[in-house]
Amino acid sequence: MALPTLVLFRRDLRVADNPALTAAMQAGAAVALYVLDDHADGRPLGGAARWWLHHALVRLEAELAAIGVPLILRRGPQNAEALTVAAVIGTGGIYWNRRYTPWGVATDTALKAEAKAKDITAESFASSYLREPWEIKTKQGGWFKVFTPFYKASLALGEPSAPLPAPPRQRSWSPAFPADRLEDWGLLPTKPDWAAGLRETWPAEAGAARVRLAQFLDEGVQNYGTARNRPDLDGTSALSPYLAFGELSPHQVWHAARHTQAAEPSKVGGADAFLRELVWRDFSTNLLYHFPELGERPFQPKFEAFPWRNDPAALHAWQKGETGYPWNDAGMRQLWHMGWMHNRVRMGVASFLTKHLLLPWQAGEAWFWDTLVDADPAQNIANWQWVAGCGADAAPYFRIFNPITQGAKFDETGAYLKRWQPGAANYEPGAAGVAPIAGHREARETALKAYQSLTVKR
Repeated sequence: MALPTLVLFRRDLRVADNPALTAAMQAGAAVALYVLDDHADGRPLGGAARWWLHHALVRLEAELAAIGVPLILRRGPQNAEALTVAAVIGTGGIYWNRRYTPWGVATDTALKAEAKAKDITAESFASSYLREPWEIKTKQGGWFKVFTPFYKASLALGEPSAPLPAPPRQRSWSPAFPADRLEDWGLLPTKPDWAAGLRETWPAEAGAARVRLAQFLDEGVQNYGTARNRPDLDGTSALSPYLAFGELSPHQVWHAARHTQAAEPSKVGGADAFLRELVWRDFSTNLLYHFPELGERPFQPKFEAFPWRNDPAALHAWQKGETGYPWNDAGMRQLWHMGWMHNRVRMGVASFLTKHLLLPWQAGEAWFWDTLVDADPAQNIANWQWVAGCGADAAPYFRIFNPITQGAKFDETGAYLKRWQPGAANYEPGAAGVAPIAGHREARETALKAYQSLTVKR
């Protein structure tokens, strides 16, 4: 039997449409490796994402076993562990799917160099986005800083490549290597066990991602263009955590939606709106790739001088859903229960933090990183900067979401309020019995003055 190829998994926890895995099995045989490395995303995973990772790895191990591929689990520095495993089992190479975050690029570049020094073949593949960051360029050869022209340029390149099928089964074998036990990683909360709502919301069984995609395309995509703004309806795809951890690839989602459009013309408009969001996902990754300081610095330099406040008590009230504004507080309670929040409400709570409270977007981004099951390194950062007004293609500074009218407008049935803030009869401040921590009109005026005071650094 030929030496196996070691396939390093990261945020691509799937068997089908996994180019690195397919190439490894075509070369002879594959061994899968997942390394729990607290620096893989530039920082440790948040609590909700750790919970998701545990179950995603259980599902991945079962899918790999079905095609005869063993999964080795190790904890430590990613590159060192990969090279150690490769040396012990003997390998024909190390394959992986590319990442585009600054820390991912640095780690993968170093792995290629270290593997080459040890005479180990190292190959990387495109897998996790519709396009790679260097594919979409302006007419001048630069990169896009505004979404709409980026979107048009992406469509102009034609259809993304079709997804690969799952590889055929290889002869099963078990490499002699001491692997970690998933249970020993402690990814699941115990004392206290705060994950009851996550277990209630997200099916643990294998194939859950494909089931949800099929259900959405069958029942939800037709009205997606309007229903996605309604948190009182099941109007979104809820596929974001599966995409964030790569249990679904964007190519799988894209072509499944195209197939639905071809079969059911009434769903063309809704599916187009949905596919636009996949391109927005690419756009966020492009921003972080081309502007690697995005996690620490505002995209717009003038915001270096923004007068953010330091108010731990206000931040705590926002985190706990105790601002006194039912729209915000309902969203934060949904987040704590489900590890997920409706996107329309995400924009509202982010606007409230950065504009009503004038607290730095980094504080909100860090809280979302810890509490979201779909926390994505690029999207989390780019979306927070967008709402705060300091990012690329950002919402204009004078756009300050009104937490009173937003609820009345987008929760038309009142179902969202009833579920997450049952003590409130409406979206008026204080309606749930909690005194508002800021007056809407006064906070808005203060925010406008702060934003208008900015001067561009030269």
